[in-house]
Amino acid sequence: MAIKTIGLIKGRLPEELKKVLLSVASEWGDVVDDMNGLQVIPLKGAMTNEVYQISWPMKNGVDLFRKVLVRVYGEGVEVFFNREDEVRTFECMSKHGQGPRLLGRFAEGRVEEFIHARTLSAADLRDPEISAIIAAKLREFHNLDMPGPRNVVLWDRMRNWLNEAKNLCSIKDIQKFGLDTLEEEISMLEKELSQDYQEIGFCHNDLQYGNIMMDEETRLITIIDYEYASYNPVAYDLANHFCEMVANYHSDTPHVLDYRNYPGLEERQKFVRAYLSSADYEPSDAEVEQLVEITEKYTLANHLFWGLWGIISGYVNKIDFDYVEYARQRFQQYWLRKPALLGS
Repeated sequence: MAIKTIGLIKGRLPEELKKVLLSVASEWGDVVDDMNGLQVIPLKGAMTNEVYQISWPMKNGVDLFRKVLVRVYGEGVEVFFNREDEVRTFECMSKHGQGPRLLGRFAEGRVEEFIHARTLSAADLRDPEISAIIAAKLREFHNLDMPGPRNVVLWDRMRNWLNEAKNLCSIKDIQKFGLDTLEEEISMLEKELSQDYQEIGFCHNDLQYGNIMMDEETRLITIIDYEYASYNPVAYDLANHFCEMVANYHSDTPHVLDYRNYPGLEERQKFVRAYLSSADYEPSDAEVEQLVEITEKYTLANHLFWGLWGIISGYVNKIDFDYVEYARQRFQQYWLRKPALLGS
């Protein structure tokens, strides 16, 4: 159960992928004479899949190239989500005009429309103007009418991941990470955080900066990569976004989380107000404070969620990332913050 690196380097494309690319090029009226001459550029920052930019000369263009994005699935990561459900979500998002179009599929992955926009950086999440645009876009995302029951997925998914982590781990690591205590913690969190008044929406669940793209001219935001997307409390999605502000996956130590960068109360209030204010609605101070408070509590669920993800990924994924140390930091933060957020 390790990621299948199929070697998307010049001259080593799988035959099935070549056929898909030829079909895509033909639909656009391009003629690709030499499939081995395609430009293949690996894109950094992905931790579940391998992602590549592939380009070829346009038919009538002088020094103009057509670009597509090729996503190679990680082998074994289906423990985290159902791939067919994820593809259906991807196609539905495309129909909603929310992301790139699906251009073709092959056994190990798929070909997507290449979005001509800039992927955000860690620093961009702290830019007040960009942050407000993200907040409004996230509100739009949560209000999407997606197929399937509007049931909260979070708690059952965490329990499934906990069972998977315990099956993979040695007895020593089960004790080291306290996995035998987490079933009780998940049930406690579900009871504490599942309030009748909370809003359920279609959540991205992985809103790190690398999954947000912005057109520099129009300032329009596109949210990409829906592997973990599902219906959940919107407060959980906000909590996930705030937790992602401590990460820089393009640094020399991409697994290291710096919680000194966690957004302060004022920054979180501004984001939540921008989130609630979209669609010409003016929230009251009480509404903002209520959502800020429950969002902060949901960071605890987020720490356990990604801590379990890190442990499992350490076994099933061979991308160059210290998943186990990442998991340790998330669990550490859970136990550190729990007393302040929920009491003893």
